[in-house]
Amino acid sequence: MALVFSALLLLGLCGKISSEGQPAFHNTPGAMNYELPTTKYETQDTFNAGIVGPLYKMVHIFLNVVQPNDFPLDLIKKLIQNKNFDISVDSKEIALYEIGVLICAILGLLFIILMPLVGCFFCMCRCCNKCGGEMHQRQKQNAPCRRKCLGLSLLVICLLMSLGIIYGFVANQQTRTRIKGTQKLAKSNFRDFQTLLTETPKQIDYIVEQYTNTKNKAFSDLDGIGSVLGGRIKDQLKPKVTPVLEEIKAMATAIKQTKDALQNMSSSLKSLQDAATQLNTNLSSVRNSIENSLSSSDCTSDPASKICDSIRPSLSSLGSSLNSSQLPSVDRELNTVTDVDRTDLESLVKRGYTTIDEIPNTIQNQTVDVIKDVKKTLDSISSNIKDMSQSIPIEDMLLQVSHYLNNSNRYLNQELPKLEEYDSYWWLGGLIVCFLLTLIVTFFFLGLLCGVFGYDKHATPTRRGCVSNTGGIFLMAGVGFSFLFCWILMILVVLTFVVGANVEKLLCEPYENKKLLQVLDTPYLLKEQWQFYLSGMLFNNPDINMTFEQVYRDCKRGRGIYAAFQLENVVNISDHFNIDQLSENINTELENLNVNIDSIELLDNTGRKSLEDFAHSGIDTIDYSTYLKETEKSPTEVNLLTFASTLEAKANQLPEGKLKQAFLLDVQNIRAIHEHLLPPVQQSLNTLRQSVWTLQQTSNKLPEKVKKILASLDSVQHFLTNNVSLIVIGETKKFGKTILGYFEHYLHWVLYAITEKMTSCKPMATAMDSAVNGILCGYVADPLNLFWFGIGKATVLLLPAVIIAIKLAKYYRRMDSEDVYDDSTVSGMWHFTL
Repeated sequence: MALVFSALLLLGLCGKISSEGQPAFHNTPGAMNYELPTTKYETQDTFNAGIVGPLYKMVHIFLNVVQPNDFPLDLIKKLIQNKNFDISVDSKEIALYEIGVLICAILGLLFIILMPLVGCFFCMCRCCNKCGGEMHQRQKQNAPCRRKCLGLSLLVICLLMSLGIIYGFVANQQTRTRIKGTQKLAKSNFRDFQTLLTETPKQIDYIVEQYTNTKNKAFSDLDGIGSVLGGRIKDQLKPKVTPVLEEIKAMATAIKQTKDALQNMSSSLKSLQDAATQLNTNLSSVRNSIENSLSSSDCTSDPASKICDSIRPSLSSLGSSLNSSQLPSVDRELNTVTDVDRTDLESLVKRGYTTIDEIPNTIQNQTVDVIKDVKKTLDSISSNIKDMSQSIPIEDMLLQVSHYLNNSNRYLNQELPKLEEYDSYWWLGGLIVCFLLTLIVTFFFLGLLCGVFGYDKHATPTRRGCVSNTGGIFLMAGVGFSFLFCWILMILVVLTFVVGANVEKLLCEPYENKKLLQVLDTPYLLKEQWQFYLSGMLFNNPDINMTFEQVYRDCKRGRGIYAAFQLENVVNISDHFNIDQLSENINTELENLNVNIDSIELLDNTGRKSLEDFAHSGIDTIDYSTYLKETEKSPTEVNLLTFASTLEAKANQLPEGKLKQAFLLDVQNIRAIHEHLLPPVQQSLNTLRQSVWTLQQTSNKLPEKVKKILASLDSVQHFLTNNVSLIVIGETKKFGKTILGYFEHYLHWVLYAITEKMTSCKPMATAMDSAVNGILCGYVADPLNLFWFGIGKATVLLLPAVIIAIKLAKYYRRMDSEDVYDDSTVSGMWHFTL
């Protein structure tokens, strides 16, 4: 009981450190996650009977057969209230509930009364040579069969009695072992209470420390407000701004590419004109040389005349096919694009990017003073929480509880040895009872042993051997001890049965299914003026809906004392720990967090004019097909190498002379022209072609593209002008809510931890389980019930054992006289034996 009293005192004292409300606590995304350090208790909340558990269950089954009725809630309530209790009516109800126990008890009383009387009359009867007292055995033809049946029956009964005696020994030893473990269990519960008292200040310190961690988290965000708040604003603007800036940047790149292409095109045209003129001049010189050779007198005579005639038709194709002088110049467009490129549109785009990227630094610089004020407010709240935790007289209360627990522990240490001393008396008495029964069963076993192995089937009753006679004497000794002690054993069985059965059915079983707690929770039961006894006892307010069953269930789940015992009805610390007030203080400072971002201009008028000038630069009106057509021409009308090879072949057909040498010299000149003059012309044509292709792609729908870019730029600029301030305000509020959310999350967790987790009352429920389930039921009631079950079984079986032993002893003992028959009859009689 001291465990229960200490639990109740701890409840009352620890109630002073709790606050009101039972908030539902949920983890907030982005906020810190808090978890009170878990407390490990030593005492197990379940009790395992071990290898004797099946024996206890067997006894419970027997009790359920004897007493199958449900727990009498209404009857118990009447008995406790002692009101409207009609002896005649309610006594019948009690008797009806206890009918199984009463029947067993009455049978036991009959056994107690009749067995000594029967034993007394049996002794007097045998002294008068009656009731089997006459040492004379009449012979019957079925005597061997009867002897065997009686011996076998007695053997079975003795085995069953031995099983019951073993149950008694086991139960007796279990009681001694368990009682010795009571002190260990009590100390384990006290250590759990000490752990509870030790961990409570640590939990409070942990709760206070978590504010520092929360504050550091908030300080980290405040110190990095540029990257946090500025980053959020930048992330809001980038999806709108980046696409148009990328388009402008791409157009700036196109302007540079267009300028380079126009420069290459202009230089290519000039180079092409110069190279084409030089090529044309050299080809004309070679053609004139060949014409002079063809006009000479050497071509008039055969066979040269025919060869010259074959050369003369192809001479007209030896010339340039280019007409670059007719290609228009692009100097005007080049000058216009060069002027556009001088504005450096790409640097203007970078300036637009820089304006967006500088938002975090701008915010960081603008909020320096406000951040200092917010930090001061958070530091002051930290001081308030520390002062509040120090104002709770936890040390004094824990000292009082610890002092009471120490006194209770000291009291138990003094009283438990007495309990063990009393248990030693019970253990010794149990051993005596078990040994008495063992002695009786031993006599029966010895009688059977000596009787069976000493029996001689050829011996007549008056000539039976000593061993057989000793067996019969052992059986009668067992009968004598049975009559002497069975009624004493049955008294012990009846008393322990009535007590143990009622403890099991009226305390242990109802406690297990919580019906016993339901009785205690009955309104106006324990005290007529109190509707709820527990709240009336703890708070002197019986109107608070608090039940033993609810408190036990909550404590069993490890819930905090505050929530389990509804201590909001005792102490309200919300005046010192007002979440709304603390949140308002933080919110007031955060409202001063004003961020001003000047108007953002992505592209100034100079940049816009550059885009418009580029759109009207005229590159889209250039006839690129004319240039491409010219670049697709071959530089010469005929392949110079082919022409030179043909001319060389024809020249080799001529006889040696000036004409042949002149043609061969012209061949060399043609090949020299192909080697030295054609590559520059071809390179100029390739460069021109590439430039034309680039310009053609760039100028494709150029005005429409620029117009679209300017429209997108106007749309984004309009969005920035009208919405930047709203975005800044919205993100600033979100940032403030995030900072505030850290502390609201922490403050709600504090209330949750205090009400639901801190100072778990699990040791109190465990102490009750230890006292009832452990000590009363597991250590006392279960072994006691197993004891009377085993001893009672053995004692009841003494009745048939005595009857059978008396009858069987006649077949083993040496008789004083015997029936006399003639030889044939005797021979027939005595050969019908074992």
